[in-house]
Amino acid sequence: MATYDDFLKLDIRVGKIVSAEKLPNPKHTTHKLIIDFGESIGQKISGARVVRYSLDQLIGALVVCVINLPPKKIGAVTSEVLTLGVPGADQECVLVIPKNNDAVVGGRLY
Repeated sequence: MATYDDFLKLDIRVGKIVSAEKLPNPKHTTHKLIIDFGESIGQKISGARVVRYSLDQLIGALVVCVINLPPKKIGAVTSEVLTLGVPGADQECVLVIPKNNDAVVGGRLY
């Protein structure tokens, strides 16, 4: 079992996708997302497979991300944050998105 202190080690925040780009890959399509976490954190790159969304749907969307994991190579992108999602019925990623747009960019999950 994880402890509450284990949970507190994760820095999970709301970000706003400001740029999205589909990166061709023969095995799996990957997207390069630029996500803004506000003035104190700035913009970070996330590599994610989010094929159920158009680029227009991604840009401007609020998402929930873990921002304090080590960088990880995802296809052609070095991902600085983990954008959270869950599998849909088709097993493709459904992004964890705050239900209303009142969530504060850079706000920490508690």
